[in-house]
Amino acid sequence: MTSATQPEPLWSPSPDRIAAARVTAFQAWAATRFGAPADGGYPALQRWSVDELDTFWQAVAEWFDVRFTTPYESVLEDRAMPGARWFTGSTLNYAEHALRAAEDPARAADPALLHVDETHEPTPVTWADLRRQVGSLAAELRALGVRPGDRVSGYLPNIPEAVVALLATAAVGGVWTSCAPDFGARSVLDRFEQVEPVVLFTVDGYRYGGKEHDRRETVAELRDGLPSLRAVVHIPLLGTPAPEGTRPWSELTSADTEPVFEPVPFDHPLWILYSSGTTGAPKAIVQSQGGILLEHLKQLGLHCDLGPEDRFFWFTSTGWMMWNFLVSGLLTGTTVVLYDGSPGFPDTGAQWRIAERTGATLYGTSAAYVMACRKAEVHPSRDFDLSAVKCVATTGSPLPPDGFRWLHDEVAEDLWIASVSGGTDVCSCFAGAVPTLPVHIGELQAACLGTDLQAWDPAGKPLTGEVGELVVTAPMPSMPIHFWNDPDGSRYRDSYFEMFPGVWRHGDWITITDHGSVVIHGRSDSTLNRQGVRMGSADIYEAVERLPEIKESLVIGLEEPNGGYWMPLFVHLAPGAVLDDALRKKIAATIREQLSPRHVPDEVIEVPAVPHTLTGKRIEVPVKRLLQGTPLAKAVNPGSVDNPDLLAFYEELARTRK
Repeated sequence: MTSATQPEPLWSPSPDRIAAARVTAFQAWAATRFGAPADGGYPALQRWSVDELDTFWQAVAEWFDVRFTTPYESVLEDRAMPGARWFTGSTLNYAEHALRAAEDPARAADPALLHVDETHEPTPVTWADLRRQVGSLAAELRALGVRPGDRVSGYLPNIPEAVVALLATAAVGGVWTSCAPDFGARSVLDRFEQVEPVVLFTVDGYRYGGKEHDRRETVAELRDGLPSLRAVVHIPLLGTPAPEGTRPWSELTSADTEPVFEPVPFDHPLWILYSSGTTGAPKAIVQSQGGILLEHLKQLGLHCDLGPEDRFFWFTSTGWMMWNFLVSGLLTGTTVVLYDGSPGFPDTGAQWRIAERTGATLYGTSAAYVMACRKAEVHPSRDFDLSAVKCVATTGSPLPPDGFRWLHDEVAEDLWIASVSGGTDVCSCFAGAVPTLPVHIGELQAACLGTDLQAWDPAGKPLTGEVGELVVTAPMPSMPIHFWNDPDGSRYRDSYFEMFPGVWRHGDWITITDHGSVVIHGRSDSTLNRQGVRMGSADIYEAVERLPEIKESLVIGLEEPNGGYWMPLFVHLAPGAVLDDALRKKIAATIREQLSPRHVPDEVIEVPAVPHTLTGKRIEVPVKRLLQGTPLAKAVNPGSVDNPDLLAFYEELARTRK
């Protein structure tokens, strides 16, 4: 990976594919218009994009024909982090750009959205109808007194109504925020109470795993717990009548009203996303209309290579930033696929069936789903027609090498595999998809354009070929404009800029290889450090979870008061497997041979399941705190955990180890 001879790639784009890529056309145009390097391919363009940061973002705005209602005075004022100010003096509207394809009469009847539920039958919403519904709802929001800056919330699954509500909110200059309906009342209130929404869009329930889940009682709790609400809008997903005091969705979206887009400053809030909130109240992360617009045009139009002929499917929920990212596919005139249901219903191959039935050209999922398909011996190319799929992208956790090989072998040999990594904090990627670069097993293709991504040692020295802290040394437009209720900015600064003042430290271990690719090793705040050798937990999971007996695992490194170090590995076994001495020895041998003898766990402990955040990420730091003896109430916010009952096991283990 870091040797002088570059390894053979798993896949390389053909010359025709490179020539047809939008980023290739952008580079040629930017070379003529702005002096970008005409030669040197993507690496030269990426270097230029960070060396000439303001020129690059000006080029992005021009290439995508961003409509500034009021022109900008300067592209970037004050490069400080935090505090950089982008496209000062300008006004625009995100929703106007998201609905621009509807202005073309030739596209008005094309699908803007394809909605799929657990029947796996796609239902289209045309560009014309999406624009009409947004226009109708935006007028109703204004009639309800919603003004620029007011918060509008959604307790909604991944359905067209959620997209309409987001775009109507943005059209009036409101600030959107959402949670998925599988979140309990306390988890939702932990988020929405902070931002005091004036409108709540809600369903009566949702369908998941072949069952109906009634959420009317939860909605009643939300209404009681949010005194700021002026209106509640009822979407009858399960067919129930609108409760007293609510407005039916159909009443607000039936008019044939041309949307009116409020011109707002570039840095006007667009939406509020939330950190997982595992160890305290979730951080309410505010991102701007202009910053998201520019960043997502770049990411989707250049990195994901999306355009009007594409269909974009990413398995996500409205409680995860990938939903917001998915909706932004509309910015490139792309048809967006919304799937509302279980990722594995009625069988593990469900997502591949949806990709087939919707004609998805870019299909995004989690690394965990890919590995689950591998273990379940799913055969996508044998069982489904995936001829439309040009790219399979993964995120949520690093895609293990075996996942790359499986996608290559089981989907298509000529498959662009885009493992990407970013964060809710920027609602985008730091590294990942590049249509013109080769794919190497276990590696993200490259740092993204306009992203000065580096790996640093503790002294702030850049590293190549060695593990370091993921840092970004220049501002990105989609970085938070602030956190909600953080008037002096202290919580924002503490979150990203405490270790290296003025430099964004994200909290991941990465390696930047000598051929420019990126390897993610897991969270740096849950690093395994044995005898001075650091290792990311992701490396352990990748090795251990190859074993057919292991469904999932969780590794913790614990510094003990006596100077010792205890490293247990918790394993959730596959059905029929037994944790006996033979399996323990097999696990130890796997880690010793594939990783390092220093990272063989001190104990292997069976658990009924591994706890996750509500967006599906393994919970490491709170478990570490529980094992250190921190009371459960202080170690973790139970409302942020998919199954809080699992935490009692670790609390009890800490008690019995004393």
